Amino acid sequence: MPKSITRTYSRYTQTATTLLGQLIRVARNKNRFTTLEVAERAGISRGLLQRIEKGNLKCEIGVVFEVAVIVGVNLFDADQSTLTKHLHHTEEQLELLPKSVRKKSKAVRDDF
Repeated sequence: MPKSITRTYSRYTQTATTLLGQLIRVARNKNRFTTLEVAERAGISRGLLQRIEKGNLKCEIGVVFEVAVIVGVNLFDADQSTLTKHLHHTEEQLELLPKSVRKKSKAVRDDF
């Protein structure tokens, strides 16, 4: 059985996750959504939603982002069109990199 990895997070990461969780909770309350309503729309348990709102770092990022969208929290301080524009700009920047930098690297063996 593989060992469980204990992760440590920077203070910045912890603060950002807590902030996002609180923004989600505030937006949910402003929209008068119950935890059950949001959880059902996101396809998650009420307990997972509560962990997201508390800033639990072990919540899957895709689920956290989906909950944020459901309650109306703009991610990256951008609406959909601005987010898409930033994504295309970043893709253009990546295309300018040499192929040796862009190619996928081998899996890192950090099980020592």
